[in-house]
Amino acid sequence: MPTSAPTSSEAPLTPPVPLSALLGEQALGLRRLAGPARAEVHGVHASEMADPSPYLLGGELLLTAGAGLMEPEADVRHPGGSAPAAGPLVQEGSAAREHPAGPADAYVRRLVASGAAALGFGVAPLHAEVPPELAAACARHGLPLLEVPPRTPFTAVARAVGRLMAEARTRELRRVTEAQQSLAAAAARPDPVPAVLRRLAAGLGGWAVLLPPPTPTAPPAPAPPAPAVRDVLFAGGEPPEEVFGGLVALAGRVAPGAAATATGAVAGTQLSAYALGGGHVLGVAAPERAPGDHTIASVAAVLLTLLTARRAPGTGEAAALTRLLLDGDAAGALAPGPWHVVHARGSGDPQTLAAALGTVLLDPEGPTARLLTDREPAPQPGWRLGVSAPAAPAELRTAQAQARRALERAEAARTPLVRHTGDGLSGLLDPAEARAHAEALLAPLNRAHAQTLRAWLAHHGSWDRTAATLGIHRNTVRQRIARAAALLARDLDDPDTRMELWFALRTLDTEDNPPVT
Repeated sequence: MPTSAPTSSEAPLTPPVPLSALLGEQALGLRRLAGPARAEVHGVHASEMADPSPYLLGGELLLTAGAGLMEPEADVRHPGGSAPAAGPLVQEGSAAREHPAGPADAYVRRLVASGAAALGFGVAPLHAEVPPELAAACARHGLPLLEVPPRTPFTAVARAVGRLMAEARTRELRRVTEAQQSLAAAAARPDPVPAVLRRLAAGLGGWAVLLPPPTPTAPPAPAPPAPAVRDVLFAGGEPPEEVFGGLVALAGRVAPGAAATATGAVAGTQLSAYALGGGHVLGVAAPERAPGDHTIASVAAVLLTLLTARRAPGTGEAAALTRLLLDGDAAGALAPGPWHVVHARGSGDPQTLAAALGTVLLDPEGPTARLLTDREPAPQPGWRLGVSAPAAPAELRTAQAQARRALERAEAARTPLVRHTGDGLSGLLDPAEARAHAEALLAPLNRAHAQTLRAWLAHHGSWDRTAATLGIHRNTVRQRIARAAALLARDLDDPDTRMELWFALRTLDTEDNPPVT
């Protein structure tokens, strides 16, 4: 099985432009005259040099008007200094016949050797048409040849390639982001390892294989070697025997102490292997390898390393991951949600609690266990739970504070579970406690006094607007507010008093006691 050297580098996340996409730009009017129909363009370079190959990195669409193309070169002259007589061109597919190495043939050979993706020839002002010998040379050496019409500037071709590459990069970044989010969501499932493998296989359009640590006493075996198929987790179906054998062989190159990743190919399938903790290896096989696939597989490898680690609660990487998500920036690592942050205290096993809540995202360190789940939490025996409001990944810091306060209320009320029920000041207090305080504070007032006081506070102490809202005379408003102040024994000009009364009145707003504004 041919394999590349193990590597930890990542391919640029900018996909090349397929030649077919460039030919599909009708405004350019490009036409393929010779060479393969498939090619990948990584950039554009224009040159009228007789030999531009030293200035090419590989993957370029070289644009030329043929100014120096047909000049004879020293390395193809006869000893006397004269150029060889032109002979008949070899037709495409007849490479077995001898043909003279003319300037066009040498030019194309050098472009192919430098890795050029395609050649674009601008018709006019130097050539009325693409030289037939150039088309024949491109056909012989497998270099796509495009005709650029007179009305199309080379700059327009370059801009089109740049735009297509930017669009492809945006699509690839979106694909990678969505794949990362789906992998993180899969890691929070009750059976996370198979879920992550399935998401990875679906995201890459191939197979994902989790290979167990090798058995130390097992002798080397021919491909497909140990481990046995029954010890392997597959996703995307079981790959062909040759592909599976290639993955197992590649996994041997990322054993402990070797490289972290390795790539290869077998039977037209692209292979990758990623070393995980504890001797496990993640193998990935797909028909093609896109620029973002390495990033996606690397995220899966990190998650699988956490999920397969055998560590005591509180010291494993899963706790570190949970701390990272809750205390750091989880916006790029989690699916949109909604997510619930749970703070828990009790005498049970935190791992059992996490399984009951449908998550592996658990930080059990300290007296309070912190969990992150995309399921609606329910009360659990032996635990007091504080649950945040549903939150997006970017809102987890706020959700943390909500869960902490909810747990404090659950312990104060000795109830199994308290959920965060609102934002603002009301969200900081237990609803039952807030209502009891409001009822005690406003007990001296009758319904008319309470409604008048609420309307007066809502209109910032305006007598006229309060009277208009309630449909009563402004003097009646004055009398009721004065009476309310006396009954409450409070100074209604004090901002703190107004705030406390407003909060109490809002707390008691019900269908039987609707707000009056």
